[in-house]
Amino acid sequence: MTADDGTEWEYRAVRPPREETKKEVTDPTAELNELGRDGWELADTLDYVGGGTKYILLKRPRTDETASRDE
Repeated sequence: MTADDGTEWEYRAVRPPREETKKEVTDPTAELNELGRDGWELADTLDYVGGGTKYILLKRPRTDETASRDE
């Protein structure tokens, strides 16, 4: 996708970490901070119909370096 300013974005979906019961979410701060250092930022969440987050959606500007990894 391209923003109005010509920026091309790449996206990544991350599942929130779950406890052993698979019903309780553990704190994703460390993983999100690591992804943030790599240039990712929160774009949105995809939630289950009954509540709860299924995926955390991240985006970052696409660069020549990241584009070559996709090819």
